[in-house]
Amino acid sequence: MRRPTLLGAFGVVVLLGAGCGIPAVSDVRVDGKGGAATGAGVVNGGVSEPPTRTASGSVNEAFVRNFLSAAAGEPDRAYERVKAFIAPEHKHRLQEKKGSEVALNVVRLREAVYTLNSDSTTTVKITVQQIGVLRANGTLAPPVATDTEYEFGLRSAALNGGANDERAGLYILDPPNVLLLSDVALRQYYQTESIYFWSSDRSRLVPDQRYRPQALPDERRVNEVVKWLVGGPSDWLRPGVVGLPDRTELINNATGGNGRWEVNLDMSGDDQNGIDQLITQIAWSLGDLPGKLELKIRNNALPVQDLNERRDSEELYPNAVGPQRFGVYEGAIHPLDFGGELSGAVPLAPEANRNIVSADLALAREQRVLAAMVVTGSSSGRRRLAVGTGTAPVSVISRSTTEYSSMSRPVWLRAVDARPGRGLVVADGQLYRFDEAAKMYPVPLNLPSDVTAVAAALDGQRVALIVGGRLYVAAVNSDGGGVSIGPPRELATSLTSLTAVDWGREDQLVVAGSARQPAIYEISVDGALETPLRTDLGAKVNHLTAYPTNRSVRMPSGAYMYEANGVAYRSSPFERIEPGSVRGIAPVPAGVRPSNPSAPFFLY
Repeated sequence: MRRPTLLGAFGVVVLLGAGCGIPAVSDVRVDGKGGAATGAGVVNGGVSEPPTRTASGSVNEAFVRNFLSAAAGEPDRAYERVKAFIAPEHKHRLQEKKGSEVALNVVRLREAVYTLNSDSTTTVKITVQQIGVLRANGTLAPPVATDTEYEFGLRSAALNGGANDERAGLYILDPPNVLLLSDVALRQYYQTESIYFWSSDRSRLVPDQRYRPQALPDERRVNEVVKWLVGGPSDWLRPGVVGLPDRTELINNATGGNGRWEVNLDMSGDDQNGIDQLITQIAWSLGDLPGKLELKIRNNALPVQDLNERRDSEELYPNAVGPQRFGVYEGAIHPLDFGGELSGAVPLAPEANRNIVSADLALAREQRVLAAMVVTGSSSGRRRLAVGTGTAPVSVISRSTTEYSSMSRPVWLRAVDARPGRGLVVADGQLYRFDEAAKMYPVPLNLPSDVTAVAAALDGQRVALIVGGRLYVAAVNSDGGGVSIGPPRELATSLTSLTAVDWGREDQLVVAGSARQPAIYEISVDGALETPLRTDLGAKVNHLTAYPTNRSVRMPSGAYMYEANGVAYRSSPFERIEPGSVRGIAPVPAGVRPSNPSAPFFLY
């Protein structure tokens, strides 16, 4: 017999907090491949298919968890898999959609309440956060639904309450008329993929995150990736990149195996440079897939390309050096020395290295230094932007004509060519772009709240923003010499009251906010996947910086530094940044308390 969850009309509440099972002081990074529930299919040692209806027996909580996983997989069978969980008499209540209209509402489960009814059914009420809509093309679009609760019923699948009801399992009654997928299932049954589009000025490749079902056979991966490229970029990224030429279509399916892949496109134009860029785009979009690519344009075969060789010859990003740590100590930038790490010299002349509050130093082509600094103004509490560029040590500094009461850490928009440097900074709640002469120009965002932080991706074509304590991403269009920001997309996260952000990887952000107490999370660029990094900070983070790892440079991931309550810290290993790690400072006299290092950052 099925054991009731609770007696009478009372309910049991299951709370699902973010980061369950992650120690509060963990510096461990999770790769997103969690264990599967009983009954899931397995391919190549990984989870492929979600559990069947009967896999959980009559355990309410496990059954609901599996129900929120059932839609995972190839879109054309999503309704079939979900309807297998629904009682036969209620299947018609879930209205089916076909083809590209199939979309999954991805939700973050907050709470589940189970109430046993007098007729032996159970009422389930789940509280959720809407994360986004997973489309058939692998993109996670912003959420459409606004529901924060769903209610449905459970009943035994056994006939007449027979003794074999444990094996018969349960059924859903009165199902929601949408396909629901939990963020846990998204992490388990999908592989995150980065495909790439050329920037608006065609100078570099820009990643676009997609989700590929684990159940998709390897031999179909090339076909799916090429279909994604033909379909164009995600909506939020579109203002900063260009898709394939209009009316490009895939002729038949991409085919291949045993290390050789054939792609046939109906594509206008015979521009050899454009075709060469397309080959690079496909090679990087196929991840680490080895082998040969035979590209055909309207059935005309091009020379066969080795995918690994193409990736090796066409790097993704302009810089390929490891990071050096720096910080501010008593108004000047100093190197931070840690055992086993590269430590360099400050690329500023002494007369330029003073009155500094925070900074961003970057290396451009031919070891040209880009220095942007927030410096103290003419009166207490006022701030100005200072900018200097050139070969080290940089000595000529330009300053903004206006002073502000608050300024964020400035960030450079990295370029792959020798064009003048451009960056972004927040001053008094407004986003500005700046040039090498420290001239500042307002950047409109059409958002109702003040901007408090900005971070730029290594590709220079995407930014993350904190606006009104919420997290946004937006595309950058730098074509024509200017800088414009596309419509920002808000990301759903379980963190609240966000204060700082930076890019930790090309598809991941490092974000500081509150998870009932100050915390730092790693959050995917679409907001769907979260991993707690630190949840015991004790004080609000006012400064955060990370080293963005990428596929061109295989550096250890997870390096970030932050400041909270006037004290700076680093990760991997997690420890306070003490004055003893600051190079080039005078010894502190006995009995005098040394200053704290502040505003740490990476130079790369």
